[in-house]
Amino acid sequence: MKLTISLQVTLDGVAQANGGNNEDMDPGFTRGGWALPLGDDEGVQYILDTWRRPEAFLMGRKTFEMFARYWGARSEDGGFGEAISSKPKYVVSNTLTNPTWESSTVISGDVAAEIRKLKEQPSGELLLVGSARLARWLLENELVDEINLVQFPVIVGAGERLFPQEGADFGLELLDAKVFDTGVIGLTYRVAGRPTYA
Repeated sequence: MKLTISLQVTLDGVAQANGGNNEDMDPGFTRGGWALPLGDDEGVQYILDTWRRPEAFLMGRKTFEMFARYWGARSEDGGFGEAISSKPKYVVSNTLTNPTWESSTVISGDVAAEIRKLKEQPSGELLLVGSARLARWLLENELVDEINLVQFPVIVGAGERLFPQEGADFGLELLDAKVFDTGVIGLTYRVAGRPTYA
């Protein structure tokens, strides 16, 4: 099973609060909702198609709890709630023990080993949504096969960025690119080892 990171980011790499300033993780962040003015039917459908594609979802605890409150209550909405609620969900947490959202399993302890076990399945896709910190950790531990970024043409100048200022280096191979009328770009990359430097 391949592991894909799928996140919405700004041009300056912020992956926080795309839908609004309602995140428990950083109540002082006031620049949320940057994705909403730039959304269009085509871009939303692209993201929804990405959510409908995998066999299972992977999230960190904070994202999981936020999504459970929002999407878990909308399991039959014909869209995002249905896509995520109807599939197995794996949540990485050392504090959550008994999730009530249907088809949810907690991964704790040796997280890398548990994710490698999931990846040993012969086919399918495990999709990480939200959870920028977990995304960085997965990359650092070389567990990621593909990265799907939906990049919005806005610079917010603050907030949690997907990639750290310093960290491991990775070469990427572009698999797909789509440009929408609003200037939003969908980019899918294969993680392809270390980059080559001049």
